[in-house]
Amino acid sequence: MARVRTEIKDHIAHVALTRAEKMNGIDIEMAEALVAAGQALVADESIRAVVMSGEGRAFCAGLDVQSFAVLAAGDPEARVMPREYGNTNLFQELVMVWRRVPVPVIAALHGVVYGAGFQLALGADIRICHPETQLAVMEMKWGLVPDMGGMVLMPRLTRSDVIRRMTYTAEPVAAQQALDWGLVSELSDTPLEAAQALAGVIAGKSPSAIRTAKRLIELAESGAGEDAVLLAESREQTDLIGKPHQMEVIAANMQKRAPKFG
Repeated sequence: MARVRTEIKDHIAHVALTRAEKMNGIDIEMAEALVAAGQALVADESIRAVVMSGEGRAFCAGLDVQSFAVLAAGDPEARVMPREYGNTNLFQELVMVWRRVPVPVIAALHGVVYGAGFQLALGADIRICHPETQLAVMEMKWGLVPDMGGMVLMPRLTRSDVIRRMTYTAEPVAAQQALDWGLVSELSDTPLEAAQALAGVIAGKSPSAIRTAKRLIELAESGAGEDAVLLAESREQTDLIGKPHQMEVIAANMQKRAPKFG
């Protein structure tokens, strides 16, 4: 059965985890489906935003328990260490690919967001969370550590002591606490609707400027250094000024109408 469904409407890609009967637990097939979905959107020049959600009772309860036996069989090094996607393995890529999608990715979170699901959510640009959601770095429960990009992404969002507490204990935290710690962006009683509305706002902005903004933010967060970031700001701006998308934005503002980018 399909593990992930992607639908594109009005330049917004809606990506849904569809393994509701397993609380969207991630097995090998879902990992491969998430990577394939992300890679397809990396190459899709028509999209302007992405909304990611999970069907059923939860966004994602983590790695499918039955997958532990599969992953533990044989040689762990042969399964984990190969860099299959540049600098990532399969399970890292299912998270990190969303950082490489060139438009904003908004995750709508509800139910539980545990382990692999928590790290998947970190791959989004923005996380909108239901107030009753529980989030956890769950790997220590199974005698493991986060290894799906979490250690790259968590330090960009929150303090070291928060990362250590969540990693060492594997205890779930409430949505409000996650918000206070910077791990989610905002709370909403209807996170999917809020994510779709925000995606609509983003999709109405200059497509080239939005892609440029995500690229520039990624560079700034990479530790590239002040000189490199300042130069990139100037170069990216030069590539936007006076181009068709910017001229359409100016015309729309002057005429008090929504811009039309085609």
